[in-house]
Amino acid sequence: MRVLLQRVRPASVSVDGETVGGVDHGLLALVGVAPGDTAEAAAALAARTAGLRVFEDGAGKMNLAVADVGGGVLVVSQFTLYADTSRGRRPGFGYAAPPAVAEPLVETFARALEAAGLPVARGVFGAHMQVHLVNDGPVTILLEG
Repeated sequence: MRVLLQRVRPASVSVDGETVGGVDHGLLALVGVAPGDTAEAAAALAARTAGLRVFEDGAGKMNLAVADVGGGVLVVSQFTLYADTSRGRRPGFGYAAPPAVAEPLVETFARALEAAGLPVARGVFGAHMQVHLVNDGPVTILLEG
């Protein structure tokens, strides 16, 4: 499982021109699932996401987690995190889990964040989405597990 985190101020996702989720500030979590990933891996990555100290404290050091700054998390499924570009110019997606496997694990990730007390907004699994964000910093971190 891969989670690409971006510290944002703000971020939103829309489908067919309608906003379906967003956060004023916090994290955008683009979540990719591979075959063989488990609910335990999703929960562990959610815990790492919730505890990741990527927000600045009063001294300007990245020392605070998303909850410490009153932020939220926008969770968006992103199968292209498992793109294989080793054979030419058109990516293959054989390393991504099929939707029947991926969708419940993305939801497990989101629910684990909620269980940690974080406000969570979601994209729409399988939809063609437009993600709008301002990357704050910029800060972008890849978590794998």
